[in-house]
Amino acid sequence: MFIVFFRAMILYIVIVVSMRLMGKRQLGELQPSELVVTVLLSNIATLPVENVNIPMIMGVIPIFTLVSLDVILSHLSMKFRSLRKAICGSAKIVISDGKIDQKIMKDLRFSVDDLMQSLRSQQVFDVSQVQLAVVETTGQISVYQKKDAQPVTCRDMKIKGEDIDPPQLIIDSGKLIDKTLSDLGFDRKWLESVLRSQGRQIKDIFLMTCDGDGKTVVVPFERQGRSK
Repeated sequence: MFIVFFRAMILYIVIVVSMRLMGKRQLGELQPSELVVTVLLSNIATLPVENVNIPMIMGVIPIFTLVSLDVILSHLSMKFRSLRKAICGSAKIVISDGKIDQKIMKDLRFSVDDLMQSLRSQQVFDVSQVQLAVVETTGQISVYQKKDAQPVTCRDMKIKGEDIDPPQLIIDSGKLIDKTLSDLGFDRKWLESVLRSQGRQIKDIFLMTCDGDGKTVVVPFERQGRSK
């Protein structure tokens, strides 16, 4: 029992390290080669856990071999466009100038339901509002709407405003994120004075955000004795 437990823990750590080496990607953003490696890693990792007679090294070596291969191919594909195209493929335009390219959709085996679902995920429910739609190598669709369907911006209204960074999380469950606070140009003394004016301490805060202008949003703990 304990052998299986410790083997599972070791392989879990190995897989986490391996995925970190491969880079940060959401499952839907994986390139074909990355998806293949991910599937293989999951299958290889289960073998030493299910069969204690298989040495751990027989699971660790293939895992790091696949990850190393993926990292090497990633670096090579960054330098050689032809290799990147061969491994990852290329983006395909399915709607151009407002017209759906049915041939491209057939080549991609992209159904009308797939197209409409992808458009809805981009908050577009009317296909007639689409000027350009591109199926990326990950299978996701990028959409550019027609001008009269695009949201009105400050530039359209000729409204001038100052560009500032969006609010960032500086307190998470009563713990201060020092780096984020310093990146915003503030220090702990400033933060404590802000909280003191509200009669609170860092440990009382469930969530707190702050932007570059010092505007804060504070959400205290709801548990009894931690909020006021």
